[in-house]
Amino acid sequence: MSNTLTVTEASRNFSDVISRTFYRHETTVLLKGGKPVARIVPVVSATITGGELAALWADLPHLDASDAFALELESASRSLPAPRDPWA
Repeated sequence: MSNTLTVTEASRNFSDVISRTFYRHETTVLLKGGKPVARIVPVVSATITGGELAALWADLPHLDASDAFALELESASRSLPAPRDPWA
């Protein structure tokens, strides 16, 4: 969903604009002199979804109960993406 506000309206209601962006994932276009000058958009989530995890899990090499288990486990963990920092 996208909202349109003047820069003045956005500055007067900045906390509300940020809350709507964060909690409702709304985009706000800011107008100055009737022309769009900026856009406030939600940050893309820095977490991995269950579906993404399932897809990664399916692509992991098969692990068996042999003596090579530790090597296979290490190889599998290297093939996963690095954890994403939710604060970045």
